[in-house]
Amino acid sequence: MSSNSTADNLCASDDNLCRVREYQLEVIIVPTLLLFATVVTLLPLCLLTFCCQRERTRVSLPRPHHSSAHRRRKTHRHDHRHDHRHDLQGIDAPPGLNPLEHEELPMRAQPVQQNVKPVLPAVPQTPTGGRPGAFSQVAALPQGFSITEGSVSLYRARRDDRSVILKVLKETANSSEKEHFLGFASFLSGLGPHPFIPALVDVVSMQLPLTIAVEELRHRDLLGFLWTCRQENSSYDMTEKRIFTMAGQVASALEYLHSKSYIHGNVGARSVLVAGDLTAKLWGLGSAYRRTTPGPGDETELRKWQAPEVLAGRAVGQSSDIWSFGILLYEMVTLGDPPFAHVMTTDLLQYLQRGKHLRRPASCSNSLYSNIRSCCHWQPQRRPSLVELIRALQAGERSANNTTVIRVPEMLNFEKYLREAGYGETYNYAVL
Repeated sequence: MSSNSTADNLCASDDNLCRVREYQLEVIIVPTLLLFATVVTLLPLCLLTFCCQRERTRVSLPRPHHSSAHRRRKTHRHDHRHDHRHDLQGIDAPPGLNPLEHEELPMRAQPVQQNVKPVLPAVPQTPTGGRPGAFSQVAALPQGFSITEGSVSLYRARRDDRSVILKVLKETANSSEKEHFLGFASFLSGLGPHPFIPALVDVVSMQLPLTIAVEELRHRDLLGFLWTCRQENSSYDMTEKRIFTMAGQVASALEYLHSKSYIHGNVGARSVLVAGDLTAKLWGLGSAYRRTTPGPGDETELRKWQAPEVLAGRAVGQSSDIWSFGILLYEMVTLGDPPFAHVMTTDLLQYLQRGKHLRRPASCSNSLYSNIRSCCHWQPQRRPSLVELIRALQAGERSANNTTVIRVPEMLNFEKYLREAGYGETYNYAVL
């Protein structure tokens, strides 16, 4: 009020210029200073904001060497992974995915390199030179005596007045199947001859079709031979002495295999071949070879022939072959009955854990049954070694009855056998 009064006193009522001069501090100078201070304060803030925005834009730009195709591949992988994870929850997630974090974990399988020719194993040629034309009278092996193999065909043939079985790789086989085929041929060549292992006659590996020729044994697999012995008009009789003799031959071949640090893993009547003079020879060596190479197991390794430790998920050992050999003895004395016929395959391990064991067949002597029980002992370390087993079999052979013929009154029901043995409905029992 005092300033207004002072201005009124100093200036005339009609002197506007005088009034502006008197109020210039409040009306002009102070607002101007305030506006200038505001501009000075806002300008650095605007500059700082602009620089930060420009820096973020520069960082987010793609690197020059990342092509559009690369970005499309990344987007495709992300979309593909998202599609497969849409319904995955908890333990339902497959191996290789973390169901909690939804992140890919490293898989054990390595990516396949393209346009790289696989290195195939070298296969020593037999003295005959692997001449495909040297085989004569080639004919397809009867379907009842072969197993289904997608990449292999089986034939009968003659070679230098000798009957042979030809295992021929189909032309449609891929590089992996070819590598496995030649690897198995190399395995047989390196195994060497043994009187109770079928002889390797020839290997054709330098030209197509790739072929493995093995001696043919007249009666083929022991399981079929045992079923033939059930027939009343059979030309061959199975006695206890013959069981000890043939079992000793198989045990000798198995000991030879173990001496080479191989484990058969599939011992059974289906993996033994019988010659015309009733000599037994151990075969089914594909399972032994597969254990020397990485890859899936053998589907023909039936669980009712496997040792308890194998059923429990532990590794197959030499003592596991001894257990399976005891099952083989049981098959021989029953003329081809399946083991543990009254037990479901899924219940077998629990059945054995309760102290149960193979029942004694009516036609089985004390000597033979004691060998079965010793081979099929629950504890692997309590099972006999092959040296001890061969000695026991030889002693049993010397004292065994060679006159009483083993008879099984029940005729074979093939479908029932497949069910009780744990085979698939379409599985063909023979192994060649």
